[in-house]
Amino acid sequence: MPTLPLEQHLPGVSPLAFGCMGLGGGWNRDPIGAEHRREALEAVDAALEAGINFFDHADIYTLGKAEQVFGEVLRERPGLREEIYLQSKCGIRFAEAELPGRYDFSRDWILQSVDGILQRLGVEYLDSLLLHRPDPLMEPEEVAEAFAHLRDTDKVRHFGVSNMQLHQIQFLQASLPAPLVANQISVSLAELDWLEEGVMVGSPLGKDVNFTAGTLQYCRLHGIQIQSWGSLAQGLYSGRDVSDREDRIQDTARQVARLAERHGVSREAIVLGWLMRHPVSIQPVVGSINPTRIRACGEASGVTLSREEWYTLYVAARGQPLP
Repeated sequence: MPTLPLEQHLPGVSPLAFGCMGLGGGWNRDPIGAEHRREALEAVDAALEAGINFFDHADIYTLGKAEQVFGEVLRERPGLREEIYLQSKCGIRFAEAELPGRYDFSRDWILQSVDGILQRLGVEYLDSLLLHRPDPLMEPEEVAEAFAHLRDTDKVRHFGVSNMQLHQIQFLQASLPAPLVANQISVSLAELDWLEEGVMVGSPLGKDVNFTAGTLQYCRLHGIQIQSWGSLAQGLYSGRDVSDREDRIQDTARQVARLAERHGVSREAIVLGWLMRHPVSIQPVVGSINPTRIRACGEASGVTLSREEWYTLYVAARGQPLP
């Protein structure tokens, strides 16, 4: 596997991340119960057993309960904090009273958000903080002030973004003294625009592709880690019943199963290994909280698909030959 760009900032970080979106129960105000604590403990233990030491949060996940229950895991496991890498995200605000859902990269909201994140997790610092979704009203200088304060007060060590294209990253980076370390975006075997953008250059068949040209190349050139959310495609190719789905999905699922048998690994490992084979060195974020599936995902670190195997899955997933 290629070396992760993130390792220059966080040596020893695992090639896979565990996404904590599903921890803490539902997206409601119900209290955290004993079953949610047990579920979180089992998921974290499974991730660690699978060699995953990077844990990805966001302040909105299950309305803050994901961070809260993870904080309870940390309190129950003294010393664990110093053995893992913690990342969280901020910038999304839900609708409230007469106000709509919105994004907020203001200095005050970023600082307030981080204080809440640290309190819920019960930790003194984050290894990395990502801005969750682009705020059209972003003032880069204001973001820079917030980041400087968080770094100076030892609350956050590194910063990144999520769901941004290269021009937005470049615009923000121009005001920051330290490099952004990550960009978490939707890339998977089911969401192919990140690849189609490149192979459809100059072709009218690519007119509906929705991915900003050059984003992957920019991130690689500048050492920005591409993290993939939705990397398992919600189990589409690794266990879900797809008998009623279109032919290309059924064919891709069969190809994944065939390669899993050939390599002696889980189907999840093939799906993630396909992402990790890309030269940009993608770090998949595993969203399942099922311990069995988490362990199955951990097998991806030992998979290196050949060029021919990689293209077999790509062509199957797109459902038609390359141009």
